[in-house]
Amino acid sequence: MNKMIATNANSWIALVARLTLGITIFPHGAQKLLGLFGGYGYAGTMGFLTTQAGLPYVLALLVILIEFFGSLFLIFGFLTRFAAIGFAGLFLGVISTVHLQNGFFMNWNGNQKGEGIEYFILLFGLTIISIILGGGKASLDAGFSNSKATGINSKLAAQ
Repeated sequence: MNKMIATNANSWIALVARLTLGITIFPHGAQKLLGLFGGYGYAGTMGFLTTQAGLPYVLALLVILIEFFGSLFLIFGFLTRFAAIGFAGLFLGVISTVHLQNGFFMNWNGNQKGEGIEYFILLFGLTIISIILGGGKASLDAGFSNSKATGINSKLAAQ
C-alpha cells in the first residue's frame, strides 16, 4: 500500500495531470450519480447503462462510482494511483465498446455516427502520468508518504 501512495511532494507535473483529469471527469460523474449538469442521476444512468448500453449491473455501478469518486480522489490527490488505474480500465472499456468504431476524430460537425477516440487518448495520457507519478504536489498522498523512504526515483518524480 505504501508504494501505491508514494509520490514526490514537489512534482508539479503530477499535480497538473491529476487536477486536469479530475476536473474534466467530475462533471460527468456528477451527471451520472447526482443528476447535476443536466444528467439523469443514478437511477436514469443505471437504467441507460444496463438496458441500452447492455452493461451488467456491477459494471454500470463501477462506471458511475469511478467517474464520481475517482475524480474526487484525483482532485484531492487521495489514492491517486488507485483512482487512475480505475480510470484506465474505464477508458479502455469505453473506447473499445463505444468510440473505436467511430474513428479517431471528435464529431464536431455531426458528420459521423458518434464521437471518435481522440478525447480518450488525451485522458488516457493524463491517467498514465497519474499512475506513474502519483499525486505529487498538494496531494493527500504526499502527506501520507515519504518519497525517499519508499524508494521513488527522485529524478523521475521531481518532474
